[in-house]
Amino acid sequence: MALESTVQLQQNDREKTPEKPVDREKTCPLLLRVFYNTGRHSPLNEYTRGNVPSNELQIYTWLDATLKELTSLVKEVNPDARRKGTFFDFSIVYPDSRSPTYRMREIGTTCSGHRGADDTVSLASKKFVIGDYIDIAITPPRGPMRPGNMGRRPRPY
Repeated sequence: MALESTVQLQQNDREKTPEKPVDREKTCPLLLRVFYNTGRHSPLNEYTRGNVPSNELQIYTWLDATLKELTSLVKEVNPDARRKGTFFDFSIVYPDSRSPTYRMREIGTTCSGHRGADDTVSLASKKFVIGDYIDIAITPPRGPMRPGNMGRRPRPY
């Protein structure tokens, strides 16, 4: 009985310990292969037999990179994603250990120009493994954004 409670205590301690930050000056970055589409994730059948979707962005980063950091990097190279209110839905694409296919797991959503609960989510906290891919569904805000109607609803007439 005492042994079981000690093991449970150790597991609980592990869950409560915060992630150690990566020393970006001393740690070599990893190559993160990011694939993005407007309005949807890439179909999983595009990740078969060594093939990947064509819309690839290669980013050198660290495991402590947050979804907000990745959002800003995607916005630098994709002008359509810079509009305020654009949503970025992040998923990890990883090889299935039981079959020769890939699986997708959602890890969070960010919104351009707004703070959200998933902004500080890191790759490591979502069990990202070096060699996995990131797939992003970019959803632009609805309706045209003109300088005169920023943040206002369009008139009904």
